[in-house]
Amino acid sequence: MNHMQVFLTYSDIALASGLIIIVLLISWQLRLKLTSTLLMAAVRTIVQLSFIGLILAWIFAREQWYEVLLILTIMTLIAGSAAKNRVKRSYKGLLTDTLIAVGTSATLVTAIAMIVILRVQPWYTPQFIIPILGLILGNSLTAISLTSNQLIETFHEQQGRIEMMLSLSARPFEAVHEQIRAAITNGMTPTLNSMLVVGIVSLPGMMTGQILAGADPTQAVRYQIVTMFLICVSSTLGCTISALLIYRRFFNKNQQFTLPR
Repeated sequence: MNHMQVFLTYSDIALASGLIIIVLLISWQLRLKLTSTLLMAAVRTIVQLSFIGLILAWIFAREQWYEVLLILTIMTLIAGSAAKNRVKRSYKGLLTDTLIAVGTSATLVTAIAMIVILRVQPWYTPQFIIPILGLILGNSLTAISLTSNQLIETFHEQQGRIEMMLSLSARPFEAVHEQIRAAITNGMTPTLNSMLVVGIVSLPGMMTGQILAGADPTQAVRYQIVTMFLICVSSTLGCTISALLIYRRFFNKNQQFTLPR
């Protein structure tokens, strides 16, 4: 059985871009006031992906470890900054905390994927490590930002309750354990929901892209299973690290509950 491959041209991209007009019409008709945001998002999508496509093509052709490492570092820094920017209540040191949470979880899980599961040689092969890290970072930063946002908000809103529990001889972690548990659960919800319906309600982007590119569907499925588990582990680690770092920010050396600047 022959598998047809479809190669997209710039005219195909232009036709797909024209579909945005439907969204703009809906926004205008319902007065959603999203026109400028939609246009900006569409333009940035084209520009950013075209730019990264050129960079990746150059890196894939050279395969130099230091260039790959530079790209991975930049991706991680941007992800950490994006996670921090999604938190409504900021404090001094939040960027550092989100960078540690994102960087530690994504680096650890990506290393396991490259060395233990895929056994890619060399480990810095850009064709594998860049898209895998990108998938992990994109999902981890969402989970971490959800956890951080809820936990910080809860600490501010429930300051009196936490201080009351401390006054009743509760240990610091005991006083905020319920809030930490709820925040981590909230951060993990999108990932868990995605895992529950994958293959039944939705076909993930990575799997769909491989199939459209002519890959064997069974191999595409295996890659998707691996990436889903990697995302789940990375998100869990990231949420946990983020919650613990925030917890430490809200207690001083004397184990007293304080609101950071």
